[in-house]
Amino acid sequence: MSKAVEVTDANFEAEVLQSDNPVIVDFWATWCGPCKMIAPILEELAGEYDGKVKIAKLDVDSNNQTAGRYNIMSIPSVLFFKNGEVVDQIVGAVPKAQLASRLEKVLG
Repeated sequence: MSKAVEVTDANFEAEVLQSDNPVIVDFWATWCGPCKMIAPILEELAGEYDGKVKIAKLDVDSNNQTAGRYNIMSIPSVLFFKNGEVVDQIVGAVPKAQLASRLEKVLG
């Protein structure tokens, strides 16, 4: 089963922007309660969509350059990337069904 990939300021471009598959990036922090709520959901989606989509996590405290570049003001923020561009965004903890439905639109 696939796992979410940790991304940083250093490898963001290679892992996310240059990815052949769509990428979901979870902008989170260790102290964020709602972030902990959606983390297991994203892990499940990583397994279910293995080979079709990459799930990535970016710790905003350690990687504020990338967080700033995408104007992340609230976490969790989940950005959907396709061909290196942000095509959708969800702010806050949401149910798995909502994440999966938005992901299906990106894949469609």
